[in-house]
Amino acid sequence: MNNKEVEERIISNYQKDENMMILVFAQWCVNNDLDPAEIYKKAYPDQGANPALQQGIDLTVSKEESEEIPDSTLLGVLSLFGNSDLAIVVSEEISKLKR
Repeated sequence: MNNKEVEERIISNYQKDENMMILVFAQWCVNNDLDPAEIYKKAYPDQGANPALQQGIDLTVSKEESEEIPDSTLLGVLSLFGNSDLAIVVSEEISKLKR
C-alpha cells in the first residue's frame, strides 16, 4: 500500500467515525425531545446548513426504538472529535433536562 492509499484510508475512516459521532448526537437529541439542528445552530450560529448533520438526523429512530445514550457517552464522543462548542451547548441542555 502506498502513501496515497494509506492517506485515503485514514481520511475515509475519520469520515465514518465523524458520521457516527453525528448520529450519536442526533439520536441523543431525539431521545431527549430536542431538535438536533437547533442545538447544533446554538453551538455554531454562523455555520450554514450541514449536510452531514442532516444525514445523521435522517438516520435517527424514534426514542422508543433507540437504546439510551448516556449523557457522558455523548460528551465523551464530542470531546474526542474536538467539538467543544457543541459539548458546551449539550451540557447546558443536560442541566435544563435535569431540572
